[in-house]
Amino acid sequence: MGFDPHEPEQRRRLREAIKAAGIAVSELWLKYFGMSGDAGEYEVEAYLQGLLSLPPVQRDLLALAANELIDERPRPRAPYSNDFATDPAPAKKNDDGGSEPGAAADAP
Repeated sequence: MGFDPHEPEQRRRLREAIKAAGIAVSELWLKYFGMSGDAGEYEVEAYLQGLLSLPPVQRDLLALAANELIDERPRPRAPYSNDFATDPAPAKKNDDGGSEPGAAADAP
């Protein structure tokens, strides 16, 4: 296996992606292993630290596992105006201290 000049950049971007998504190495490894990844959890950790090289097919499988985990994460979304539930009009107090359902609070 020869040195792949793109491996350091691929590793760096993988580390950035899992860090930004809050994915633990153990979670990444479990997903990767479930996709028939060959490297053990310690080997994946060593790869991410730049201490071990992995073949392109294993690196791509790690990237696939990371991307699937990222896709499963909930992401913040901007609300539409109809996302806000309209509250029924507040209840108006009647003379005996009870409230009348559906009556507006500032109605005469």
